[in-house]
Amino acid sequence: MVWLVDEVFKALADPTRRGLLDELRREDGQTLTALEQRLPMTRFGVMKHLRVLEEAGLVTTKRRGREKLHFLNAVPIRLVHDRWVSQYSEPWAATLTGLKRTIEEKTMEKVFEIYIKTTPERLWQAITDSELRRRYTFGVGVESDWTPGSGYEAVHPGTGLEISSGENLEVDPPRKLVQSFHARWDEDVASEGTSRVTWEIEQVEDSCRLRVIHDQLRDGANDQIYGGWPMILSGLKTLLETGEDLTTPGSLMYARAGS
Repeated sequence: MVWLVDEVFKALADPTRRGLLDELRREDGQTLTALEQRLPMTRFGVMKHLRVLEEAGLVTTKRRGREKLHFLNAVPIRLVHDRWVSQYSEPWAATLTGLKRTIEEKTMEKVFEIYIKTTPERLWQAITDSELRRRYTFGVGVESDWTPGSGYEAVHPGTGLEISSGENLEVDPPRKLVQSFHARWDEDVASEGTSRVTWEIEQVEDSCRLRVIHDQLRDGANDQIYGGWPMILSGLKTLLETGEDLTTPGSLMYARAGS
C-alpha cells in the first residue's frame, strides 16, 4: 500500500474519522472496544472508519496478545505538510506527534509507519550508513559496527554535540534492528534515561513498509525524544525515492546550530 494524498484527504474529510484521530492523539494505542465506548456509534461503524484511516496510513495497528492496538501515525500528515505547508511556515512550526498513552507499566509506546519505494537492502543501508543517515537525520550520523551487543553513538559534526547513544540489542539485516536509545542533546532529555527503538522492514512487492516502534518511554516523557520521527522518516522516504534531501524544521534548526 502506498499512501496517496487523495486517500489522506478523503480520510480527514469525515468528522467522525477526525474524531477517532483526536481520541488516539489524546490516548495512543487503544483497542477497538475502547474506541467504540468513546464514540456514539456501533462497533461496525467504528471498524469501517478505522479501516479507511488504516488504508490512508493515518492509523497503524500492533497486536499485543489477543488485543489489537491502534496508533495514530503522523507520518502521512507530515508528508502533506512538507509538500504544501512547510515552505510557507516558520521553521519552528509544530511537529505532528501523538500524546501520551498510559499502560500498566507506566510507560509510553509510539509507533510510526511509512511505505518507501525501495528494496530492503537499500533501506537497511540508509539506516546504518553514517553518511546516508546524515542526510535525513538533521546532519547527525551514527557510528557503530552494527553487531549484536555493540554500541553506537550519534554526534552532530557541525556542533560536536553528542545527540544519542545506546546498544544494538538485535541486528537482523535487512529485516530488523532493535536499539536502546539514550537522548543526550540537553540535560532535560538526558534525564529521561534509556528507551528502545525498533526498526522493522517488510518487503511489499517493489516497496518496503518501515515501522519504527519507540517504546519503554517514561509516561509523560519529554516529547522532544520521539517528536522528530515524522520528519526523519519523511526525509528517509524522500532520499531513497528521489535522491534529494528534504528540508524540515529539524534540519533548519540543526543547520543554524552548526553555523
